[in-house]
Amino acid sequence: MILVKFVGGAKKSFISDQVQIDKSDISLQDLIDLILQLKPENTPNLDVENILIAINGIDSSAIDGKSTIIKNNDLVSIIPIIHGGSSKRLVFDISNKLIQAIEFKGEKDMDVKYIDVLRKQFPKVKLQAISSNFILNKSHLRKIISLSVNSDKNNTLLSNKFEIDILMRFAISSQISFAINSAGIKSKQNFILIALGSKKNLDKLYDELKYQSVNVFEINNTLFIKKYFNITNKQLDTILSNDPLVDLLVEKAAILF
Repeated sequence: MILVKFVGGAKKSFISDQVQIDKSDISLQDLIDLILQLKPENTPNLDVENILIAINGIDSSAIDGKSTIIKNNDLVSIIPIIHGGSSKRLVFDISNKLIQAIEFKGEKDMDVKYIDVLRKQFPKVKLQAISSNFILNKSHLRKIISLSVNSDKNNTLLSNKFEIDILMRFAISSQISFAINSAGIKSKQNFILIALGSKKNLDKLYDELKYQSVNVFEINNTLFIKKYFNITNKQLDTILSNDPLVDLLVEKAAILF
């Protein structure tokens, strides 16, 4: 038996907060198909392209995506992705932790000191700024943060701070100073501000910064990342995945010591 829990707006599609599926050892895709068959008529549609699915608290995109096998007694949580009404902000849930990402066009006065001021202004929010060059897309962002969230949960962070762990994994480096110099915020360079906190505090942060932000992932940085990390097309061709570059980056980030 599999227990499926609906979170937030997903409850409206099923008029319930959970449902039991009398099956096991099925793929996540098969489970989604079964769930859609159970949806009552005349309820809001469930947009399966804009949901986060966690299996026993772990983001399925950090496992095998829709090919992940769901086993007996697994808890599957379905969480609609919140877009905040704007492509300038991404908000999503990982293991019951709310994450927000906002991208900024680099200005002369936007450097480490700028982030330090924000940290003092929002002490209940964990903040980290990553050079936009080092984040490929939304999938890459979510999977790397999932690694850091799970490492924090298991006390296996690469550093004594969650925020530094994120930076090191995007930089794919076990050296803090190198990670800061390569993937950290720099004056006049676009960066993505990653924030972890409550919905109330994240909304306040966004209200403070929304007029300075730009559309997230508007610039394709595939060529930069491949060149920087010496990734060849031949390497990517050996990876059986819908997004081999993301999966290779995540694999490299997962095995740092």
